[in-house]
Amino acid sequence: MKKSARLAATGGLAAIAATGLFAGTSAAATPQHATPHSAGNVFVQTDNTSGNSVVVYDRAADGTLRQAGSYATGGLGGVLSGSAVDHLGSQGSLTYDRAAGLLYAVNPGSNTVTVFAVEGDRLVRREVLGSGGNFPVSVTVHGNVVYVLNARDGGSVQGFLRLGSTLIRIPAWHRALGLEASETPEFTSTPGQVAFTPDGSKLIVTTKNNGNSIDVFDVDFAGGISARPVVTSDPGAVPFAVTFDPRGHVVVAEGANALATFTLNRNNTLTLVDRVATGQSATCWVSADGSTLYTSNAGSGTLSRFQDGGSGQLTAQGNTATDPGTVDATVSSDGHELFAQTGANGVVDEFRVNANGSLTELGSVTVPGSVGGEGIAAS
Repeated sequence: MKKSARLAATGGLAAIAATGLFAGTSAAATPQHATPHSAGNVFVQTDNTSGNSVVVYDRAADGTLRQAGSYATGGLGGVLSGSAVDHLGSQGSLTYDRAAGLLYAVNPGSNTVTVFAVEGDRLVRREVLGSGGNFPVSVTVHGNVVYVLNARDGGSVQGFLRLGSTLIRIPAWHRALGLEASETPEFTSTPGQVAFTPDGSKLIVTTKNNGNSIDVFDVDFAGGISARPVVTSDPGAVPFAVTFDPRGHVVVAEGANALATFTLNRNNTLTLVDRVATGQSATCWVSADGSTLYTSNAGSGTLSRFQDGGSGQLTAQGNTATDPGTVDATVSSDGHELFAQTGANGVVDEFRVNANGSLTELGSVTVPGSVGGEGIAAS
């Protein structure tokens, strides 16, 4: 199509496990076909308020997508006030646990999280459980530990232990973020993402405009987090989403329309390394493909490309047009393709990633019932 101008932690675990291990539910699925020679899969969350679903696509060798099935999460999507093309105002609402073969989806309208087993291009719903807070928007995983970020009531994080394909909520792994709950609009006033550092030793939360800060918790050997985070102020920047460069610098997409890199110090403070303006509107999401970083700019309908070989120094390398309302994006596991979710019309744009990181448009697919949805992951 023609693109428009183109955002006491471990105590009692045995008892908890005994009651929770077999709490899984069967999947509600509408499989359409399976492609035996698929290069991989792309999973897209609809965040539909009448019933949340994950739509699965087979990825062909040329990078194009073909729908393989749609799977109900057993929960409801939700909408933050003030949102437009991303009703969750977050990054990481759909998270693929490659090592465990599981997919985690948030249901903000139900305050639950769904666990799917990934079996090729089919999903089997194993469990739907409470998120430990109000309006879950982001999930992160390291090893057998999972944390969920809840956006409302001042924000909170809740930790879970994974046993097989079941998540066990650990009450001692809950932390209130203490943000101003009445601040509006919710889209910019709720926390944006929870993310483990690559080595799993820290847990990072972005607060967007409600504090303009990046919070860092220590993670202990069992997966529990420190009582309070170390808070680094990022004045006026609206820190929204995070990823990491090849040497572990924290890379932050800032809603003030910039990409920034930080050194994470031993005392959990952050030191700014570099900040480069995108020149675009509503820069809120960021994805990484090795040394190449891509920001999604919802207001401009573009992806901005940067290079960072690991020093934290950013080199801007131009913009690529998408369909309207660019939000979360994901790169295929082999690094050959990038898939950008665009919320205005519920479209996923397909791009080939060239050797220098530039993008070549391949096409697009419309995801049923996903206007305003956020959440995309690739295998």
